[in-house]
Amino acid sequence: MIGCRHRLRMDAAHGRELRDVVEDSGVRQRREAAAAHRASVRDTLIAAAPDAWVVIDPELRAGARAEATVRACEAGAQWIWGALLPQEPDTGRRGGSEILMRDTDRGGYIPIIVVNHKVTDPRRPGPADFHPLTSELSRWNPQPDKSRKLRQQPRDQQRLAHLYRMLQRHGLASPSLLGGVIGLQADRILVHDIAGVLDDYDRRYADRIAVVRGQSPTTPAKVPECRQCPWWTRGAEGASCEQWLTERHHVSLVAPGSRAEVLRGHGVTTIEELAAWTGEAPQDWQHGPFDEAVVTARAWLAGAPLVRRFETVRVQRADVEVDVDLESYQEHGAYLWGTLLDGRYRPFLTWDPLPTTDEGRSFGEFWTWLMSVRAAARAAGKTFAAYCYSRTAEDKWLYESAERFAGMPGVPTVEQVREFVDGPEWVDMFQAVTEQFICPNGKGLKKVAPVAGFSWRDPEAGGEASMSWYRLAVGYDGPPDLGQRTRLLEYNEDDVRATLALREWMSPRQPTAHSAVEQVPSLADFALDPRATPARTPAPVTASGGGTLST
Repeated sequence: MIGCRHRLRMDAAHGRELRDVVEDSGVRQRREAAAAHRASVRDTLIAAAPDAWVVIDPELRAGARAEATVRACEAGAQWIWGALLPQEPDTGRRGGSEILMRDTDRGGYIPIIVVNHKVTDPRRPGPADFHPLTSELSRWNPQPDKSRKLRQQPRDQQRLAHLYRMLQRHGLASPSLLGGVIGLQADRILVHDIAGVLDDYDRRYADRIAVVRGQSPTTPAKVPECRQCPWWTRGAEGASCEQWLTERHHVSLVAPGSRAEVLRGHGVTTIEELAAWTGEAPQDWQHGPFDEAVVTARAWLAGAPLVRRFETVRVQRADVEVDVDLESYQEHGAYLWGTLLDGRYRPFLTWDPLPTTDEGRSFGEFWTWLMSVRAAARAAGKTFAAYCYSRTAEDKWLYESAERFAGMPGVPTVEQVREFVDGPEWVDMFQAVTEQFICPNGKGLKKVAPVAGFSWRDPEAGGEASMSWYRLAVGYDGPPDLGQRTRLLEYNEDDVRATLALREWMSPRQPTAHSAVEQVPSLADFALDPRATPARTPAPVTASGGGTLST
């Protein structure tokens, strides 16, 4: 029920035209990982109490699986795995639940789904306004869980509401109005109260089924889903979504997703209209300073990939600087910690397929090396700093690696990790960019570093692509491909060199009278009459490959 309405209509009306489209590698990997996770959960649960389960044969045709599910429910089965509910031709509903659990207290069945993402996070001890309900895997006993905090996953709740309506249709729904989710950690069941989302689900479903049946028109708009949607670059009713939006200067190009929805509510549908905004910000705007959205629109029209917030750009520099970038594979672990010191790239890695305890060995070696560089700098009376780009991933795997491999040689304690990442020597270049630039085309390293003149050796370099390279490199699907290992190392090396290039561009060690970053237009360049689109021409901005961005 959550997703792009236009994609839903295009899939329904023109899905056959995608038969020759190669599935996105990232989508395929997530689908395969989800299937493996479900199989692991299934095997664990059924092995613990084989006599308590009815397993619906997945090889049966859909109609036969639905009939088998209904029979199992009517027979009072306690636990059903692989349930498929009967399709509803009148409403268009179809779907199934990994688990149906009989509500022994109130009758009916409670849907429990298995998902390949985190649904809770650990909570540090202390008071909290809300404790999510969780239950043991093998025994339904929902209780407030003070050790967890909820991760918002609206799709999960919408799916549970969908399953409840299908169970309700056949008189099989538990009156408790509860549903469950087994997440990536698969150690507890997160329990949701479905009652609070049913009205929203009903509205969304009525809208979506009208879209599928061609009763509700849709038009393209840029949303996060566009990154992996085939209709973004492929047309079926004329232009592709990307072309359609660009030709119309659609406002979602600079204010995607819910931002564009807010603007449409105020009559703003084009980038020019946003650039010409006058007066106060919309009262329902909850996406940061509204004047930055206006500047973003003006910069897009001027062809400027960055806008300086300040006349002078600065980045924390140190006598000894280390650039760090990690590579992980889904949620299985971090197999590579790449570093750059004094121009020398040094990787710490394992090629044993994840998950593996050898990951702890490589992580311990990385941490020991990094701390030795810091200690040597301090002993010599020099300053030290380690740099990454968007520290979220690095912080996550620093903490998780310290927890998972505690006691192994070189592995730090969680407290040691916290002391480092919370200190002034751990510098996030993403934060430096965010604080000092407005980025009309995005703030990712591969969007920003080319403005500083940096380019990657591999034109396909990217997080999604690296997942496919890794599978080949370690031999998940056949003999290990040594060429892909080289490809991953070069990609990781380019990432750490990109952060160095970006830092030197923003705050060079030897400033010149006219630094390169000063060529980037500033806010003053777009402080124009708000009733007109940008008329002043900022200085050209050098792009990767030696060309310029026309302004």
